[in-house]
Amino acid sequence: MLVAERQQKIVELVNDRKSVRVTELSKRFSVTEETIRRDLEKLEKEKKLARSHGGAVSITPSNDIELPYTEREITNVNEKKEIALEAVKQVVENDKIILDASTTAWYMAKALPNMPITVLTNSIKVAMELSTKKNIAVISTGGSLLAGSLSYVGPLAESALDSYHVNKAFISCKGLHLERGISESDEQQARIKRKMMDIADSVYIMIDHSKFGAQAFSRLGGIDLIDHIITDSGIDTNTVQQIVEKSLNLMKV
Repeated sequence: MLVAERQQKIVELVNDRKSVRVTELSKRFSVTEETIRRDLEKLEKEKKLARSHGGAVSITPSNDIELPYTEREITNVNEKKEIALEAVKQVVENDKIILDASTTAWYMAKALPNMPITVLTNSIKVAMELSTKKNIAVISTGGSLLAGSLSYVGPLAESALDSYHVNKAFISCKGLHLERGISESDEQQARIKRKMMDIADSVYIMIDHSKFGAQAFSRLGGIDLIDHIITDSGIDTNTVQQIVEKSLNLMKV
């Protein structure tokens, strides 16, 4: 296969899958990972895709598809980890908190110290991560499993949340529009995240700068549901000003 042909197929694959790992591309095209990285570097310079940690992501807008967990793990990794570390600082001993099924929540679970708190979650990965921290009590919602996101949703998951009240909810979302509110790509995820926000005293939205101004398929509600926003330094000054004007507490990392 010619180099140009391989690179074209890489672009097509990334746009179709939304994100692909270097290891997978290396096996698919029977070339070294270093060769794939050079391909991705060239294609990024040509603005045909964007490189990410361990792979590449599509730059074609799409807010209506819930990406599988393995693909979300390689998107804006550094920003998500920094946001997660800032979120951990907001947790104190004896807190009762909610973590959703986002990758940022998983990074937060990894970073949480082994201290006496209670964590309610609909995420299998979050529950597994916290299972080794003996001082943390973990409660899983149960419900219908979404294999792509490794999370529980549906009526059983939603009704399970009705039994609890927490101090803080740490939620991510697909889009945050300052006029039209918070949104998710999947309706079931939107429903359970709204329920999580309803039973919390304080709601922390954890999103990287690329989510501002975006609108996905299913609306959770207005920004009046939010108490705090944790984001990265890539957020533009105009958005910061609008957030301040709406009296939201913004934490940049």
